[in-house]
Amino acid sequence: MSFPRPTLRLSEKFVLLLIVSAFVTLCFGAIFFLPDSRQGSQARGSTPPSSAGPVRQEVPVELLNKVQSSGKASPGDRELAVRRLQDEHDRVLDEAKKILQKSKEGILNDILTARNKVVENNRDVGARPRLPNVPLPKIIGATGGEPRDPETRERRAKVKQMMQHAWSSYRSFAWGANELKPVSKKSHSTNIFGNTQMGASIVDALDTLYIMELHEEFAQAKEWVEKNLDFNVNAEVSVFEVNIRFVGGLLAAYYLSGEEVFKLKAVHLAEKLLPAFRTPLGIPWALLNLKSGVGRNWNWASSGCSILAEFGTLHLEFAHLSFLTGDPAYINAVLNVRKVLQKMERPNGLYPNYLHPRTGRWGQHHTSVGGLGDSFYEYLLKAWLISDRTDVDARRMYDEAIEGIEHHLVRRSVGGLTFIGEWRGGHLERKMGHLACFAGGMFALGADGSPGGQAGHFLQLGAEIARTCHESYTRSALKLGPEAFKFEGGAEAVAVRQNEKYYILRPEVIETYWYLWRFTHDPKYRDWGWEAVEAIEKHCRVAGGYSGVKDVYANHPTHDDVQQSFFLAETLKYLYLLFSDDSLLPADHWVLNTEAHPLPVLHASNTTLAGPVNVGQVQT
Repeated sequence: MSFPRPTLRLSEKFVLLLIVSAFVTLCFGAIFFLPDSRQGSQARGSTPPSSAGPVRQEVPVELLNKVQSSGKASPGDRELAVRRLQDEHDRVLDEAKKILQKSKEGILNDILTARNKVVENNRDVGARPRLPNVPLPKIIGATGGEPRDPETRERRAKVKQMMQHAWSSYRSFAWGANELKPVSKKSHSTNIFGNTQMGASIVDALDTLYIMELHEEFAQAKEWVEKNLDFNVNAEVSVFEVNIRFVGGLLAAYYLSGEEVFKLKAVHLAEKLLPAFRTPLGIPWALLNLKSGVGRNWNWASSGCSILAEFGTLHLEFAHLSFLTGDPAYINAVLNVRKVLQKMERPNGLYPNYLHPRTGRWGQHHTSVGGLGDSFYEYLLKAWLISDRTDVDARRMYDEAIEGIEHHLVRRSVGGLTFIGEWRGGHLERKMGHLACFAGGMFALGADGSPGGQAGHFLQLGAEIARTCHESYTRSALKLGPEAFKFEGGAEAVAVRQNEKYYILRPEVIETYWYLWRFTHDPKYRDWGWEAVEAIEKHCRVAGGYSGVKDVYANHPTHDDVQQSFFLAETLKYLYLLFSDDSLLPADHWVLNTEAHPLPVLHASNTTLAGPVNVGQVQT
């Protein structure tokens, strides 16, 4: 049986060189110390072995010193030292002969075993203490939720079948890669994952597979994570994307399944991300090399600014990391970011999307509830929810931010559609992005607890946003929503520019349908969700999975040939939840992160070995 030649990194080659050097040194040392093999035979014969077999006798250091120092050793001492040295060197020669008698493959296996042992030992040096034995929170509604209505059951079964097609295609054509090119039937990746194969689609899909009770597929994913997911890589990754997809996905898989491997992997990755916070203000870098810990920001981001949605979308995952490890470093890091923001003046009560990480000043004054800003607001609300509503500071910041957004960004079009524009340099741009459509669900989720008895108002606002985003779908030829749509010059909820007409399997509109269904049980939201299913099946399904389309207004779609990992994590999960009973992931027990990975609410009864981790207070 032949073995493929391993590809070794620089550190591994160094370890291999040490092993081979030691082997050669031992062999040649033995030869030089035993110039006369006959004397060695006589010496071995003069010391009869015991009945138990040959015994290795170490040469005492004191005796060697005496032998090496002229005139300080008796003839007997010298003879004993030489004899024992000859015995030791003979043993080494015997071992060398046994090694040389092995096959090439056997020697290679021995070298790889020794190398892996050294690498593993080096990993343990300076490692953090063992994780405390934190009991799992009470897990409610992780699976199940079968709807009573036959038509809804059929729709849910269809979504499950879509997940199976997306997963089996990825399994067949891009296993272990970050994403799939479903038309080309090969692997795909983007710069947010660096230059490495991290299995983003596997980690992103874990909880969806578990919730849908796809047991065989979940077992496949778990085995890959256990054997292949490695963060000791020389790769520059997006801190934001890796956190919401990998840390969030692994934590959710741990809570749902109870499998320790997911927790250990999540904590290992989180330790790799902590160096990103080593900046003058503690605002994390956007990009981080996982091996060196060196970070930087995107070059295009307003002269190297940090981005609001990126550094403001870490709280949920890092709160749970402190809960599971008992280490306050995680929660302290994200709460420091909050403290920095609280000290800053906000133009017109709005948070600009860009912040200089060294000066602490805002970059260009661009505010959006869509790209660059969206999940910052989402995480303020969800930080309050995941703390069992004890993090009142987060809730206050959310309410103040929403007040500014409603006053400056929320408008009604000539045709009566409510939309959220973008504030740029003192001017309102009457454009709404697909990403901003999540806000309908956010307003509905945050309605309960709104100040001044405004719960009904915010639930209604969420419903109006849902209607507007639904119109962006129905007004396209493919019944799929564009990346962005305008409300000016006669345009109403339609894209004007060619570079805004694409659809990349995004989940935000369906996410809002689900939240509005949960809080109103209005059947139109399930009907709108089913319209999306039919459109995705008709225009995005291909033999090798699901692909985005380049123009939703074209009668015949052109595929972009990418099955995004968030399609498995979010779009299909939200559809499945939309057609499930409310007992699946009940809102008072679970909070979904911005990648739709469910994390349990940290009720007061959930404690670590050192006592409760208050996710709203800085721990020391």
